[in-house]
Amino acid sequence: MKRLALIAAAALALPGLACAQSAGTTAKVAAPQTKANRIAVQPARSAAPAPALAPVDLPPAGGEQMAAASMAYYGEYQCEFNQTLNVAMNPRHDGYLDVSFRNRTYTMKPVLSHTGAVRLEDVRGQMLIVQIATKSMMIDTKLGQRVVDGCMHEAQRVAAAKPRSGGGIGIEQAPDAPATTAAR
Repeated sequence: MKRLALIAAAALALPGLACAQSAGTTAKVAAPQTKANRIAVQPARSAAPAPALAPVDLPPAGGEQMAAASMAYYGEYQCEFNQTLNVAMNPRHDGYLDVSFRNRTYTMKPVLSHTGAVRLEDVRGQMLIVQIATKSMMIDTKLGQRVVDGCMHEAQRVAAAKPRSGGGIGIEQAPDAPATTAAR
């Protein structure tokens, strides 16, 4: 029984000894930790900045991309749970947008869908923003879930306040898109 107690005591002392050695101090037998000295023993955590992402080589924007960029809503969006995102033109690449959300900025390529919605696709393939007439949402495509929903630009807020004609959902078809039929 004494042997088992000694083994257990040694096993409990080893992690403290390993921490002391890894911190560059000489190995000493650690005093039993109490609530008072446990706080002083814990190392301070430093907030390391997120690693800088390597620049992406972006191809020049074509006519369709420039048209989609002109249809995107620029400025601040008010989202659910008091969150905000901001859409601005990319200063270095014509036809690309920068979307800022939660202290991160994503460079996005605007794409116009055949339904009239504008998709902002992250050039790194992580995020996607879908803009319709009355709201926008950001989706993490790698995780397959919404990051933020219910985002409204001032123009979307105005569109949402208007009564809808024809019972649609607020998406208008692009002028050059072929008409689709509902009958099958």
